[in-house]
Amino acid sequence: MNLSWINHDVITIVIRLIMAGVLSGLIGLEREVKRHPAGFRTHLLVGVGSCMLMVLSLFGFSDVISSNPNIRYDPARLPSYVISGIGFLGAGTIMVHGITVRGLTTAASIWVVSGIGLVVGAGMYFVAVFTTIIVILSLIFLNKWEHFILKTTKSETLYLVVKNQSISATSIIGILEKRGISVVKMDVENIPDADESIVKYSFVVNFPKSNDLPAIYDDLSRVSGVSKVYTRE
Repeated sequence: MNLSWINHDVITIVIRLIMAGVLSGLIGLEREVKRHPAGFRTHLLVGVGSCMLMVLSLFGFSDVISSNPNIRYDPARLPSYVISGIGFLGAGTIMVHGITVRGLTTAASIWVVSGIGLVVGAGMYFVAVFTTIIVILSLIFLNKWEHFILKTTKSETLYLVVKNQSISATSIIGILEKRGISVVKMDVENIPDADESIVKYSFVVNFPKSNDLPAIYDDLSRVSGVSKVYTRE
């Protein structure tokens, strides 16, 4: 078997592709475990593909350049298209549900993985490994720390059923604001009834964690005309 094609450059390229796949796969595995839109395979493919294009930029045109000394070649040209083009893939993982946006972290991780692939393709192994460690630690631990340290409020959807339209939405909002609760979104639904008109209010609210939800129920339930208060449909 003729193995003359196996040289130092080929071995270097294989090592870089494998390393890009391993590092990218580790980040994708974390996304896969948490069941995000882009998981193990997506991150692995992005990392290996980016590495492949970086390798192509560094090694693919060496023969042409050496045989034509007048050629001026910029090895950073192909990688620059990877950075700009990966945004389309990342945008596909972002989903908007009402006022909630999901997938931003996964989109960012895909972008970082493409960068890791380029760095590995350029032979900067330490930078790639160190970046991977930072990304994995941030994805695993920062989410929990943010929950306890940064997030001082929590969101809830509050539903009220009011009979005969005896209380206005302004009055309800005033009661909530007295307890430090801010209203993010409000919907009003008229429910026709045989005997009386019923209005259903739904409020998306942010309230401090220290706030006592049963006490809020008591305040609203004591209001004349409010027949039902609940947070789950």
